[in-house]
Amino acid sequence: MSHSHLHPIYAEMPVTIFEHMSGLARDLGAINLGQGFPDGPPPAELLRALTRAAMEQSHQYPPMAGLPELRRAVAGFYARIQGLDLAPESVVVTSGATEAIASAILAVVAPGDEVLLFAPAYDAYAPLVRRAGGKPVFVALKPPVWAFDAATIAGAITPRTRVIVLNDPLNPTGTVASPADLALLAGLCVAHDLFAICDEVWENVRFDGRAHASLLAQPGMARRSVKIGSAGKIFGATGWKVGWIVGAPEVAAVVGRAHQFLTFTTPPMLQWAVAEALDDPAIAPGCHAQWSVTRERLIAGLKQQGFCVLDNVATWFTCIDLHASGIALDDRTFSERAVREAGVASIPISALWEGEGRPDHIVRLCHCKNAAMIDEAVDRLGRWRTELKSS
Repeated sequence: MSHSHLHPIYAEMPVTIFEHMSGLARDLGAINLGQGFPDGPPPAELLRALTRAAMEQSHQYPPMAGLPELRRAVAGFYARIQGLDLAPESVVVTSGATEAIASAILAVVAPGDEVLLFAPAYDAYAPLVRRAGGKPVFVALKPPVWAFDAATIAGAITPRTRVIVLNDPLNPTGTVASPADLALLAGLCVAHDLFAICDEVWENVRFDGRAHASLLAQPGMARRSVKIGSAGKIFGATGWKVGWIVGAPEVAAVVGRAHQFLTFTTPPMLQWAVAEALDDPAIAPGCHAQWSVTRERLIAGLKQQGFCVLDNVATWFTCIDLHASGIALDDRTFSERAVREAGVASIPISALWEGEGRPDHIVRLCHCKNAAMIDEAVDRLGRWRTELKSS
């Protein structure tokens, strides 16, 4: 079979930058600060809940929209930490947040629709929009503050614009939309009759001491938006692939119809365990406390080695400005050479960018690793930076 039989969106697509860099890290025995995942196991309480569920609960198909216990737990979790008033019927459980994003795009985007994406953007958004027949329209956020600009966003809206995708907190920059940003975006959605897909998987990984606020909670947004969350990010169990999408019940029901023809259901023992963990008010804060320590360790170590660290308040990631760090390489060259020559994998921000305004001097590093790994990675990068500057 020739490539002429395969869809060009996928036939012409390389592997993701995350798979590429992680593959290099595995092959070369490098420290992987590229792809975002903790190096340790999930919380012991979560694993005990999984063991109980595996021994005591059904292993057969759960309901398509998710176990009632998990749907109630998600609604209760958001009521407790964000003050959202949600019915369990507002929640559809998915096999990870990327599947939730795909379900939302398939349920909302029609052929010919324009979809606003903020760059840098998680690399799944644009291919999914294109496969649904939509056209991604990128709005560049400028470093180092990555601010939303009202005039730029309004200028990107046309009569064909139907959807915006908001990733908040933003991966890869670790920045967070301000109350004014959320009000701006909600106002534009209402004024132009736009639907918002809100990828909020990092909502519980904030280090500014503030509770996350969702665009879904803004005036006029309850029935024109969906909110996506992830147990993998809340509990540091990325391989579990338990996510969810939240919206008004009538909206969630339609998104659920798209979900049922993707993965249909998520393993029930994982759902039982996540439900139990969400109901426990101590487990998620315990994860957050560990990540807070390792985040500070990475930032302090990088600064001590002479790297310019960009300000952020969320996610598992820290970005460095190569040029301000005295490194005259572009980000892709830095990442390709650093994994081979320094033994540390990273992610170049330009790989998460389409359209104009692409920066080529910023690299993302993951901080949810153990202290020894972080110290060794920072030491390797520091020595390599010294070699680069002296060569």
